[in-house]
Amino acid sequence: MTDASITSNWAQRRADPSWIVRLFDWKPFLVTICLLPAVGLLMTFLTYPLGLGIFLAFTDTTIGRKGIWVGLENFQYLFTDPIFWNAVFFSVFYTGIATVGKFGLGLWLALLLNNHLPFKSLLRAIILLPWIVPTVLSAIAFWWIYDPQFSIISYLLIESGLRTTNVDFINTAWPARWSLIAANIWRGIPFVAISLLAGLQTISPSLYEAAMLDGATPWQRFRYITFPMLLPILAIVMTFSIIFTFTDFQLVYAITRGGPVNSTHLLATLAFQRGIPGGQLGEGAAIAVSMIPFLVFATLFSYFALARRKWQQGESND
Repeated sequence: MTDASITSNWAQRRADPSWIVRLFDWKPFLVTICLLPAVGLLMTFLTYPLGLGIFLAFTDTTIGRKGIWVGLENFQYLFTDPIFWNAVFFSVFYTGIATVGKFGLGLWLALLLNNHLPFKSLLRAIILLPWIVPTVLSAIAFWWIYDPQFSIISYLLIESGLRTTNVDFINTAWPARWSLIAANIWRGIPFVAISLLAGLQTISPSLYEAAMLDGATPWQRFRYITFPMLLPILAIVMTFSIIFTFTDFQLVYAITRGGPVNSTHLLATLAFQRGIPGGQLGEGAAIAVSMIPFLVFATLFSYFALARRKWQQGESND
C-alpha cells in the first residue's frame, strides 16, 4: 500500500467522528451543559423561594393552613398599617444614615491605609475583624455595650463625672435607632474601606505626580483624580452596601427585636415577626415583597453610575 493511499484512508476515518464527539463539539450544547449546574442552583435556592414568596403575598396563608388567593388585600391592609409605615421610614432612614457614615469613614480609612505606614499589612488585617466576625456575635457584643445596667459606656461616663445615671440606649425609640445605626456603621466600615482601598491601588501614581507638578492641592487631586477614578468601584460598593443595610435582619433582631414598641423594626424584621412568630405567612410575604422596589432602585443606581463613567471615558453604553 502506497503512502498516498494510507494518508487517504486515515483522513477518511478522521473525518467521521462519532455522534457523541459531534454533540460535544456543538457549542450550544456545550454551553448548556456548563451552565446547567449553576442554573439548577439558582432555580432551587433563588428563583423558587422568590416566586413562592411573591405568590404567598397574594394569599391569606397562615402556618398550618393553606390559604386562598386574595389579590391585593394584604397590600391594602399594609397601606393602612402605621407599624408598616414606621418600618418603611426607619428602613430608609437607617439605610441612608448608615450608608453615609460607612462611606465617609470607610473612604477616609482607605485613603489613610493607601499611604506608606508601618505594619500596613497587619493594620489591614485588623481592620477586617468587624466584618469577618459573625453578625450575631457582633450584635451580642453591642447588646452588652448598650445594656441599661452594665453598659461600659455608661460606666465610663459616670466614672468621669459626665453623667450621674446610666444611659438608656435601647429602651426608648430614638436612642435605640441611633444605637442600631452606630452598630451597623461599625460593622460595615471594613467592607467599604477594603473595597475602596483596592480601587485606590489601581490608580497610577504618575497622575498624582503630574498634578503636583501643576500645583494641584490635595483637595484638587482628590476631586479631579481620585474620585473620578474610584467612581465605578464606588457605585458597585455603594449598591451592595445599600442592599445589605436595607435588608439587615440579624443585627436589629438580636439587639432590639424591633422594640421598643415596634420603633426599630426594619421591613425584614417586621416581615419575619408577622410571618413566623405571628403565623401570618401571607402578610409577612407581602412585607418582604414590598422591599423589591427599593432593591431595584439600588441596582439601577449602580447601573446608571457605571454608564455615566463609561460615557466619560469615551466608550459606548451597551
